Amino acid sequence: MSGTGEEWQVARWRKGAGRKSKILHVSSNSACFQEQLDVGKTVKRIRDTVSELRCEEFMQEWKEQLLVAGSADVSKPPGNRDTEGPIDQLRTSRDGRLCPQLECVCYGLGSFSSCVSARYQLAMLLLLLDAQQIPLKDCSVYDPAFCSGERDVLTQLGLTVLTENEEGKRLATKPTLFYLMHCGKALYNNLLWKNWSTRCLPLVIIIGNSFSGMRDRTIEREFKRDYSYITQAVSVCEERQLPCPSRLIDVFSDTAVITFPTSSLNRLPQSTWAEPPEPQYQHCPDLEIIQREVQRLSHHHDSLSQGEEEDY
Repeated sequence: MSGTGEEWQVARWRKGAGRKSKILHVSSNSACFQEQLDVGKTVKRIRDTVSELRCEEFMQEWKEQLLVAGSADVSKPPGNRDTEGPIDQLRTSRDGRLCPQLECVCYGLGSFSSCVSARYQLAMLLLLLDAQQIPLKDCSVYDPAFCSGERDVLTQLGLTVLTENEEGKRLATKPTLFYLMHCGKALYNNLLWKNWSTRCLPLVIIIGNSFSGMRDRTIEREFKRDYSYITQAVSVCEERQLPCPSRLIDVFSDTAVITFPTSSLNRLPQSTWAEPPEPQYQHCPDLEIIQREVQRLSHHHDSLSQGEEEDY
C-alpha cells in the first residue's frame, strides 16, 4: 500500500477506477528517516497488528479460501498425479487436509514503517504464512521502497529479503503463493508471462487484486494491448473473492485468491503457449512498477546530486 514519503504515490482516481494503485518513485529522501527507524519498536507494532487481525471474523474466511485454493488438485487420485505437477510435495494441514508445501513471494508491500495500510498487509501475510504452515524463511519479500531499517525488521521477523528487483518475473518451480496486495497490473502481467505454460501456471497461487476487476476498470483496447497475459488469464483462472470489513476497505479491498486449474488451461489452443513474448509496455507512460533500469538510473542520479562526480 502507499506510504507517506516520496517513495510511494497513490494514483489519482480516474474514471472507472475501483481502487487505488501503487505507483513507485525511488527518491534520495527515502534514506532520511531510515537510519532513525527503531527496529524493535517496529517489530512490536507489527506483532500487535497481527494480534489484532487474528481476532477479526473475516480472517477465518481468508484462511479457508487459501486452504481450498492450495488443496484444489489434491482430490486427484495419487496414481493419476504427475510427479512434476503442482502437488509434488504434500503435507497435512492443521485440520487434517492434504495440502501442498508452499513457498511464498511477496512484492510491492510498501513502506510499512510509515504506512498503516502496508503494516496491516504485512501482518496479514504473517498470519497466512502461519495458517499455511509456511516457514518464515521460505517467504521472500521485495520492494524498492524498503529502507535499510525496514529490511532489518523483515529479517528480524524471520523473512527472506531479496536484494534484486525481479519486476515480478519469478518462475514457479514448485507450488508458490504470490502475495501482491494492490500492486500495479504490470507486476501481475510479468509474473504470468514468466510462468506462461500449462506446467508452471498451476503452481501459482496469487493473493492480490481481481483480474476481472482490472479488466472492468481498464479501457478494453488498452488492456488487451498492454496486459495481454492478464487478458488471456481472465478466462481460465479461478478467482475466490476475499471479504473485507468496511473499516479496512483501503487495505484489503478487491482482493481475491487466484489459481490456474490445469483443466481450464487445457481449453486454450496450443498456440497460446508458443514462444510468449516478454512484455515491453511501450505505451504505458504511467507504469505502476519501478523497473530495474529506471531504479538504477534513479539511484545513479541521486548519487550525483549528492556531490559525487563522474567522468563521461
